[in-house]
Amino acid sequence: MRSTRRGSNGCVMRFRLTERRGGRRSFLACLLCLLLGAMPVQVQAQAVRILVQSSPLAGFQHHAGAAFWHQLQVGDSLVLQREPDNSHDAMAVRVVWQGQQLGYLPRAQNRAVAVEMDRGARVEARIARLREHRNPWQRVLVEVWLVL
Repeated sequence: MRSTRRGSNGCVMRFRLTERRGGRRSFLACLLCLLLGAMPVQVQAQAVRILVQSSPLAGFQHHAGAAFWHQLQVGDSLVLQREPDNSHDAMAVRVVWQGQQLGYLPRAQNRAVAVEMDRGARVEARIARLREHRNPWQRVLVEVWLVL
């Protein structure tokens, strides 16, 4: 027996039920195709994130970092804000945690992120590592992700 069906996703499926050798396998395969074709297809777009930078937090000792040290947690989301009018660095990228400035991306490593932010690219940042250390440059490691 031959049959043609159009699934809800618009695909045309042709199948033949047969009693020949392997007929049961063919029947099950056709049944599976019919069931899958009858199901609505749901496509869910997912963002692709690319790690573009992993660097220490600059200026930690000069901003709110010390005051909030015990509240910071690995994985916490950070907000990056461009400061094109910064008198020390025209490519400055401020790092903010829950409305409090923690510091900056290091001047030697901020150019690529600043350029992408100026282009309107979506970037995300998070705390990757926290470490009690007398050197403030060793206390917080920040990861920056480009979201496509």
